[in-house]
Amino acid sequence: MPIFQPEVETMPRPELERLQRDRLRERFGVELEALPEQPFRVKSELRNAYPFGLLQVPLEECVRIHASSGTRGKATIVAYTRADLAAWADCCARALAAAGAGPGTVVHVAYGYGLFTGGLGLHYGAERLGCTVVPASGGNTPRQAQLLEDLGAEILCCTPSYALAIADHVSEPGSLELRAGLFGAEPWTEGLREAIEVALDLKALDIYGLSEVMGPGVSAECLETRDGAHVNEDHFLVEVVDPQSGQPLPDGEVGELVFSTLTKEALPLLRYRTGDLASLTREPCACGRTFARMSRVLGRTDDMLIIRGVNVFPSEIERALLAIPELSPHYQLVVERPGHLDELTVQVEGTVDPAEVRKQLHDALGLTAQVEIVEPGSVSRSEGKVLRVLDRRSA
Repeated sequence: MPIFQPEVETMPRPELERLQRDRLRERFGVELEALPEQPFRVKSELRNAYPFGLLQVPLEECVRIHASSGTRGKATIVAYTRADLAAWADCCARALAAAGAGPGTVVHVAYGYGLFTGGLGLHYGAERLGCTVVPASGGNTPRQAQLLEDLGAEILCCTPSYALAIADHVSEPGSLELRAGLFGAEPWTEGLREAIEVALDLKALDIYGLSEVMGPGVSAECLETRDGAHVNEDHFLVEVVDPQSGQPLPDGEVGELVFSTLTKEALPLLRYRTGDLASLTREPCACGRTFARMSRVLGRTDDMLIIRGVNVFPSEIERALLAIPELSPHYQLVVERPGHLDELTVQVEGTVDPAEVRKQLHDALGLTAQVEIVEPGSVSRSEGKVLRVLDRRSA
């Protein structure tokens, strides 16, 4: 599979580490060996500095403003210089090339356009690669399916949950020309990957990013192995730390992802704590890229549920649900506190005895939950980031 920028993406690791060392020193005045001694940056600092308190260049040098989705609180504002946008386009072009795209490939972008970074990031990356872009944005889901059929898109870009929503309106997946999809912006499991691949007859790849660091394209899987997302290490220095102590963890251990931006001009960040839980490997990849690979995001430090003393992430519940063939990948978790303890109700579409699902959840996770099997179409479909957990405790 062609690599978009092989001179960087296949750079020998000693050279790559020298490049990182030089850029870290130039951007922050910090030596690589001293990095673990530096303080972390956290999202609350960006919120407290709203809107432009952390800008490192005059506002007139910024050519675009984006913002986080705000799904977990007040949105954070980020700004980009022309050089920032060019680097972002390169990273997204690398991700699309790793998915098999090239000049002339029709790319259907169903991420939202606007302040959310998803749509425009992949749009400009696709144009940078020479693709033909269908800027569908989100919404009007039946029309999304129609456009896929009429315009012959080969690559689909959207959230995993929205890919399934689009699939609901595709009568014959085999009639589409889709070959691969770049899905991100929300945690998802291998079970959901398989469900998407069956529903749309394509290869599903993970793409990762967050607006504070850049947007989509911080890392992405390759079509050859789909075994970890290649981090664009010439632009982002990645660490994994223990969520409680903040101490660095070795490759292979799950912890919180921390990024230092090596090339950003408008809003550089040193040791930014993402809240996302994953692991790293620097083992060579069969595709030839030498960048470190991060595992799929397993959850977030702030979305763990504690139900009657059991700690569980929504992604673990999804994995257990999708192990039951009679259940669909459409579900929602409702958390309530009618008394002194939290109670969880799992609402999921399917045709199975709820007792069987309760047993599966208990056997797999040690979790006691109520289960409601609901009619197909009952669980709301998302056009952007899906809201899996409905927390009614505050009410």
